Amino acid sequence: MNILMKRTYEDADKSDGLRILADRLWPRGIRKEDAHIDWWAKEISPSTELRKAYHGKEIDFKEFSKKYLAELKENPDFPDFLQEIKSHQTITMLTSAKEIAVSALPVLKGFIEKELG
Repeated sequence: MNILMKRTYEDADKSDGLRILADRLWPRGIRKEDAHIDWWAKEISPSTELRKAYHGKEIDFKEFSKKYLAELKENPDFPDFLQEIKSHQTITMLTSAKEIAVSALPVLKGFIEKELG
């Protein structure tokens, strides 16, 4: 499986495959009908508490990553999510975060890849 990461504000492309918004909050300034999002997977995004602690600079990215991984391991919705995406050759995970490299997406991507073997 090919897992891509993009900002929600980037244009959709045919090569994106299944487009999954992996944020708990809907991105500002984007209408749902214009978003080209196949699935809003807020149930597997970081918890509100974790998101607020990270964005409020109470914790750094390393601590955020560690805590988000712990949430994913305990998340009862993750196995169903994994089952749903298995049949797709390409998925594109989307976020409204300005810097993808220090967002939840790399953590989620790594966890998915580990789980899929």
